[in-house]
Amino acid sequence: MLQMTTMPRAPKETVREGFMPAVFYGSKTPSTPIFINTIEFKKILASAGESSSIVLVTEHGNENAMIQHVQIDPVKSNPIHADFYVIEKGQKVHVKTPIEFVGESQAVKEGFILVKVLHELSIEGEPQSLPHEFNVDISALVSKDSVIHVRDIALPAGVELYHISGDDIVASVTEVVEETEEVPVATDLSAIEVEAKGKKEEAGEATEEKSAE
Repeated sequence: MLQMTTMPRAPKETVREGFMPAVFYGSKTPSTPIFINTIEFKKILASAGESSSIVLVTEHGNENAMIQHVQIDPVKSNPIHADFYVIEKGQKVHVKTPIEFVGESQAVKEGFILVKVLHELSIEGEPQSLPHEFNVDISALVSKDSVIHVRDIALPAGVELYHISGDDIVASVTEVVEETEEVPVATDLSAIEVEAKGKKEEAGEATEEKSAE
């Protein structure tokens, strides 16, 4: 389990050295402002994401928490503030865990297109049991009729699906649809000329009849 050391306050010189403000809170834990090392946090965010539990080492003891929200600097794309949600012992949480597609598909090798229907899996469990990601092997897609369902993904002990069916499709393959270029219909100019001429003659006859009246 990943750990992060926190500071109750950060002087200006400490902030300049690479610390950022954060806060942790929970159903039974009051909101507590802290400061954390920005570089250390970025490493944890990259490796654990928002679906893994982290131990916050505070001045009052350790807190088992999950990353709840991260504020990003829109210019530098660096985290500038983080919220941690404290998990009580035995409490289950639900998260959306990313799906990583691995392996090679025989169907894709033969010219079919890989269709990734789901990119994350909604699950529920105790924080220490939640995986960082799910690896889905697309080698199971061997023909155009091959399909990978949610039920084909192995879940760790103590982890269950959350508001999602095992029958839902994770990935499949489809045939390449070639776009056919529309061939312009040839225009019979002689027919247009004859039709136009006929209309002019009809108009002329109508004029003569009107004059005769």
